Amino acid sequence: MPAQQFTVLVDDNFHYQDESERYRLGEFDTLAAAISACQGIVNEYLDEAHEARMSAAELYQSYTLFGPDPFVIGAADHVPFSAWDYARQRCLEIFGSQTKEPS
Repeated sequence: MPAQQFTVLVDDNFHYQDESERYRLGEFDTLAAAISACQGIVNEYLDEAHEARMSAAELYQSYTLFGPDPFVIGAADHVPFSAWDYARQRCLEIFGSQTKEPS
């Protein structure tokens, strides 16, 4: 029996629910590796979109409007990863406690 694989697919928040904009990032041997790949995609967007006078809320809004939305398929149970939740957390970490929490 082959080992279970986890697939990372990436949607585009700008083209919400448009599956023609989706791409397959790849297959991963572990759920942890798949989630790490998703986090890397979100981190890359946030690093590129971050501007000096931007707040955490503004960066998060940019992500939810224009960023990539990676997700994992192939797990028997619910995958404990949400790109939007992760982006919200990262925005707070990037800006520290100096700004209000993004909504």
